[in-house]
Amino acid sequence: MSKAARVAAALAGVLLFSSPAAIGGLEIGAVAPDFGMTTLDGRRFSLAEAEKTHSGVVVLFLSTICPYSNYYNDLIRDMAAEYAKRNVLFVGVNSGGLETPEEMRAHAREHGHVFDIIRDPDSKIAELLDARRTPEAFLMDSRGTLRYHGRIASKISSPDLKSAIDAFLAGRPIHPAETKAFGCAISRR
Repeated sequence: MSKAARVAAALAGVLLFSSPAAIGGLEIGAVAPDFGMTTLDGRRFSLAEAEKTHSGVVVLFLSTICPYSNYYNDLIRDMAAEYAKRNVLFVGVNSGGLETPEEMRAHAREHGHVFDIIRDPDSKIAELLDARRTPEAFLMDSRGTLRYHGRIASKISSPDLKSAIDAFLAGRPIHPAETKAFGCAISRR
């Protein structure tokens, strides 16, 4: 499939209104299921192990061809660098199999994404967390408890993921703990 055809497929899957509560996904306060896969750089990644060694873990569902996901590339890069200093780990997940590992590596290099990225061609991780969009974020604490789920940021309001991480690190409640994720649909096999 050509890159133009993959972009068209991603855009055809764009759904602008997605409420996590409405689709019955992982609820805030629930323990996220563990997953382990190999990163694009050949390292083994385990969510449970990452949670044990970090204050928090942000799992981001990303795409190289979704314009909504690409809109946030710089913000994601900057947040990952900023919060790494505060022991919060970012990991990217590219689900659905529309993009090749080479395209993902090139995209990561081009946008300065130095955090681990996992290729999830069969959407197994997306199924585990019930991720539906790119971009879509899940923030887990060191016990694996889901603390925030939803969008990276809104164009018209405060940056939701950043606000959630700041509240989490300060020991404050996260409000809102769940937001609508806008973007391209993650394809399921």
